[in-house]
Parts: sequence; C-alpha cells; structure tokens
Amino acid sequence: MEVIYEKTAGLTDAALHYCPGCSHGIIHKLVAESLVELGVLDITIGVAPVGCSVLAYDYFNCDMQQAAHGRAPAVATGIRKVHPQSVVFTYQGDGDLAAIGTSEIIHAAHRGERITAIFVNNAIYGMTGGQMAPTTLVGQKATTAQSGRDEALYGKPLKVSEMISTIDGAKYVERVAVNTPANIRKAKNAIRKAFEYQIRGVGFSLVEVLAACPTNLGLTPVEALKWIEEDMIPYYPLRNFRDILGVE
Repeated sequence: MEVIYEKTAGLTDAALHYCPGCSHGIIHKLVAESLVELGVLDITIGVAPVGCSVLAYDYFNCDMQQAAHGRAPAVATGIRKVHPQSVVFTYQGDGDLAAIGTSEIIHAAHRGERITAIFVNNAIYGMTGGQMAPTTLVGQKATTAQSGRDEALYGKPLKVSEMISTIDGAKYVERVAVNTPANIRKAKNAIRKAFEYQIRGVGFSLVEVLAACPTNLGLTPVEALKWIEEDMIPYYPLRNFRDILGVE
C-alpha cells in the first residue's frame, strides 16, 4: 500500500504532553519537517527555555539544550560560536521571549547572530497559569488582569516582529498563524525560509507564530482558532516584515 503521509523523522515517537487544541504540536511538526527537508537535522541544535515548550527536547529528533527563562538567545549564541557549522534555533513563547527575554532577543538580533528564533505568541502565559503577558490583548482577561488588560495601566500589547524588523542585524522577520490549513502552509514556508537564511550565513531570523492556548483562554479548541482569526490577527497582522534576500 502506498504511503501518502508519514510522521517526519524530525520528531521522536514521544507522545506530546500539550493540552487539547494547543498549537505547539503543529509548530513542532513544521520546524521538524523544515529541518529534514533542508537536510540539516543531523547538525541542528535547538534551545528550549522555561514554559510550555520546556519539554521540547523530548520531541525534536536533534540535539537540544535547555536554557533559563528568557535566556535562549544567549545560550544559542554561545552554541553557534562553539559549533559554527551547526544550525541553531530557539523555540520560545511570548511569556519568555517578549517578557523576561526581551533584552536577549533584541541584542541577538542587533549582533546579527546566525540563529533562528521560533516565537510562539498565544497572548498569555501558559505553563504558569494564565497570567497577563506583554502580548496579551487589550480587554483580554488573564489571572492577573481579571477585568481584562487595561491599556491605561499596562499599555498596548508588544508587537515583537515590528520591533525586531527595525534592527539591521535581523535579516528575515515574518509573522504567521496556525489557525487554518492555508495559514499552516504559509507558516511552514516562513519557518523554512528562516532556516535557509541561517544556512546561507546571512544573519538573524525570527518567525512569530500566532497560536492557540485554549486552556488558559477558557475556550474550546475550535473557539480558540476562531479567536486567533477575529481577535489576534487584527492587532497582529500576518505579513513579512523583512526579507533582505527575497528567498523563494
């Protein structure tokens, strides 16, 4: 019988621990497939920080290193300098990259480090119980903002891709989503491009992925996908922010 589809060799056979409807499994798949298709899985080193993605080292079929909360870009920088022929990526959530790790991601981009950052933005802290994150939308409820995020108190949500794209060392920056099959295909294309930039030795790349966290949003998996479309995307538009090579 002809095999139409099979699990990518870029992932292990470990069962995912993520909640039903969580987008991490989809994003893991896209990253792993890209590494296999580009023929770099065997020379890849991933960095997983604190958060829901902390167990990513159980799922990616490549070398993995755990980092302290927010410090994945710093750890990835060190790994890339010690292993210059390796492909190095970070896999970070918004409570990690956009909060405690803001300094690390900005300066890694500023230095033009040849690493790839996969930034999962679900607009809320996941593992620690649904606190307000820098990316939480105005009016969105969280355990630390039970009446909804108040712009007068907390300011507007941080737009990471827009910020990083202003830095000269950042060579490829794109925001995608994984709420529909069509958007998932576009997300795969962006992630693959980001790795291609690193393989070509051009500079820093970042892909922001709008994702669902049904558990902490208090929504069903289907409702969470609709929430991405109706609430997240209007504030976080899907687009390419920087692509200096125009990689096809």
